[in-house]
Amino acid sequence: MKIIYKHNFFSTVCVIYTLLVLGKLVLEYIVQGAWGNYQSNLLVMFVLSTLAVFVLSQYYRFQKYPLLAVIVVQYLVLIGGVMLFTWISGFFEPLHEDGYRDMFLSFSIPYAIGVIVYYASMFHEVRRVNQVLKQIKEEKTEE
Repeated sequence: MKIIYKHNFFSTVCVIYTLLVLGKLVLEYIVQGAWGNYQSNLLVMFVLSTLAVFVLSQYYRFQKYPLLAVIVVQYLVLIGGVMLFTWISGFFEPLHEDGYRDMFLSFSIPYAIGVIVYYASMFHEVRRVNQVLKQIKEEKTEE
């Protein structure tokens, strides 16, 4: 029985890679006894990616609202969280004078790319499903 198929190969690789990186971070912390800068950065990227994917996945709850409004609100919630996280982290480590700008750009650019890919994929899937439904209706009317 096959578990990994062509359609889930890349997502399986991504999950395994993520688990290996997180395991490596934990193992390094155990061995070294402290978090390094790159370890913190990788962990922050994982947390922000998880939050962004979670917020995007909630679109189905807001389908009755205009798409552009939902996208803007989703982004504002996430960027607000990123800025809040940056502000809180400033109490534990000194921030660079451009820290907020850097976090804004480091989050906004990949998020914008992800939003475009996500919603383009969603619209493509909806169009494909609508075509299948149309074919089914046409076949039923022919009977």
